[in-house]
Amino acid sequence: MAPSLLQAYRRRWWMAVTAVLENLLCSAVLLGWGSLLIMLKREGFYSHLCSVNESLVVSSGNSSEGDVEWLYCLDQEEMLNLGFTIGSFLLSATTLPLGILMDRFGPRPIRLVGSFCFGLSCVIMAGSAYNPQVLSALIFLALSFNGFGGICLTFTSLTLPNMFGSLSSTILSLMIGSYASSAVTFPGVKLIYDAGVSFNVIMWVWAGLAGFVFFNCFLNWPTEGFPTPDEVDYSKILTLQETPSSDQKIVAERLSEKNGDIRHSTEKLPNGPDFDSAPKSPPFRRSVFSPIFLWSLVTMGMSQLRIIFFMGAMNKMLEFMVTHGEELPSDELEIEEKVSFYSSIFGTLQLLCLLTCPLIGYIMDWRMKDCTDEKTVPPRHRAEADQFTHERP
Repeated sequence: MAPSLLQAYRRRWWMAVTAVLENLLCSAVLLGWGSLLIMLKREGFYSHLCSVNESLVVSSGNSSEGDVEWLYCLDQEEMLNLGFTIGSFLLSATTLPLGILMDRFGPRPIRLVGSFCFGLSCVIMAGSAYNPQVLSALIFLALSFNGFGGICLTFTSLTLPNMFGSLSSTILSLMIGSYASSAVTFPGVKLIYDAGVSFNVIMWVWAGLAGFVFFNCFLNWPTEGFPTPDEVDYSKILTLQETPSSDQKIVAERLSEKNGDIRHSTEKLPNGPDFDSAPKSPPFRRSVFSPIFLWSLVTMGMSQLRIIFFMGAMNKMLEFMVTHGEELPSDELEIEEKVSFYSSIFGTLQLLCLLTCPLIGYIMDWRMKDCTDEKTVPPRHRAEADQFTHERP
């Protein structure tokens, strides 16, 4: 039931809008770890590590068992942070193997697997919350599936802007912005949790949302990858809307065949009469070992590591600022409420990524369009056009 490349091109706006929403709700949601950590502690995950004398008693009035009191201590938080470390590692370290697999099989199977893993993580968290004293260890598996499924959804959506031509940078910026803004998801979920909705209900609903992502990909994403405008001229696809259905089928099959060759070849398909005279692209090895790529790799790796470290230690830093360094604060419940409030503010600020990224993408599209126009118009034709413009009354 996978659509052809022609059908996917006609549905590209639906795919783009849903991809932004899916990234916002299901991609890098672990970046909002501070809010999830508070919910897990209130649900009693790893509370058996806490002793009565060195712990704080936390009441969870919206758990599956009604009003239940759980112990909360530093050992519990350290164990849960270990699960976040594993999940965030999979969120970042699996990009290289995913890129190799996507070059080989296309984005569709990877997106299907990613949505399935994300939904499975929600199911595991919902199931383990029914008896956290026995099933706390499942949180490691759930966070691992959450990180892996999230990066699969993010990585596959980055190929979708290839179908938008001059708007590709703008659409790509929306994908990246929605990925970065997904840190607001868990703070939003915590507001629902604080309103009295059960943690289990939230996770089951989220698993249903992951099911929607799965079927949306199954029905709308093609088996082929999305070729770039340099490899396939998407403007030719628009002419198919006015051709007979039999001709559409023939041309669509040709496009699919060309796209299949793209996945197994490093050469570009002819995109115009000047293709033979166009300069060849540099070899892959030379691009990987170029100084600008290596420097970008180092800076992006350091930035990602800093973000993950900050997410994992944010609650402890906020707690230190609220308590002013006191080891035995007088009112620990009030301190936890303040930490939760500041974590929600931080998550809300992540929406600025989704608001500012499209502006950056629009500027890039605007400048790239000007550069393309200057390269495609020969100097003689440009002079004739200027002369014709000046001679018009």
